[in-house]
Amino acid sequence: MQIFFTPGPAQLYPTFESHVQQAIREQIGSISHRSKQFRSIYQFAVEQLRELLNIPADRAILFTGSATEIWERIIQNCAEKESTHFVNGSFSKRFYEFSVELGKKAQKFEAPFGQGFDISQHAVSDSSELICLTHNETSSGVSMPVTDIHNFKKTYPSKIVAVDVVSSAPYPDLDWSLVDTAFFSVQKAFGLPAGLGVWIVNEACLQKAEQLRQQGQYIGTHHSLPSLWKNYQNYETPATPNVFGMYLLGKVVEDMNATGIQKIRQETEEKATLLYQFLEHSEKFRPAVENPAHRSQTVIVAEVANPSEQITSLKEKGLVIGSGYGAYKDKQVRIANFPATSLEDMKKLIKELA
Repeated sequence: MQIFFTPGPAQLYPTFESHVQQAIREQIGSISHRSKQFRSIYQFAVEQLRELLNIPADRAILFTGSATEIWERIIQNCAEKESTHFVNGSFSKRFYEFSVELGKKAQKFEAPFGQGFDISQHAVSDSSELICLTHNETSSGVSMPVTDIHNFKKTYPSKIVAVDVVSSAPYPDLDWSLVDTAFFSVQKAFGLPAGLGVWIVNEACLQKAEQLRQQGQYIGTHHSLPSLWKNYQNYETPATPNVFGMYLLGKVVEDMNATGIQKIRQETEEKATLLYQFLEHSEKFRPAVENPAHRSQTVIVAEVANPSEQITSLKEKGLVIGSGYGAYKDKQVRIANFPATSLEDMKKLIKELA
């Protein structure tokens, strides 16, 4: 069996197989999404996520096909004319491009690849309605400090603040009073197969969407925010969702709660520290993100002269790491540090990297 340190799809959570077997026994793949059994699955997943991420009761937890879909939903439902994007890699840039393609006036602040922001140097336009931030840029290994994320809402309280935590949740400890909406997909740090996006959203976003709809603006059809929210009230979805994925998410998050979020965060930091220490003293590798304050704890990117050789060599030993993203495929490797891989797994990887 291989150990996957890839940034998504990633290593499956250790209890995944047992939960799949139980789901098959319960015939989860065949139940109706209007049934009492499905509503119980939805409710259970919501309750477990609230506990793990300390999500207030007034936030809706919605399910979509992917986090990519949520980019589109946020822009359609939360911005009439203008959005602002802080771009520090390929995925945050694509979020910005979605806004442009949807006909919005999109303001972009872009940092060089591998660098973060000094947010004091950037002023959001008065006319912008939506600020889009990426806590952890999967392509570059750059992380925006949570304090910076919170400061946006403090500085611009009337604007909607949206946070991409796709490759970092459940690690970041967000203050939900300072974040309007956040989202992630399950195939990264939650150790599940792809096919499910999780959208956490407050009533300010819902009110904005309803306002736009009343003004005659297109906000989506079956999966508009008002439609998703209305069905959520009964723990249902507008269309048939990934019921199997929702069931498995609830079970895996229950396991994470048994471990405890503080322990998960502590172990994440411990593993990241070991890996960064190795990279800083290695003759072959070096951290791609120079500023420690902007280094991701969950997707660690390293520069190396021969990444394909390193990837192949490690794979032969049962250790799978990711290549650099896009133009950096031949210059970098990416190593995921998610809860599904243990401290011993990380030590084994570092030993082989050396």
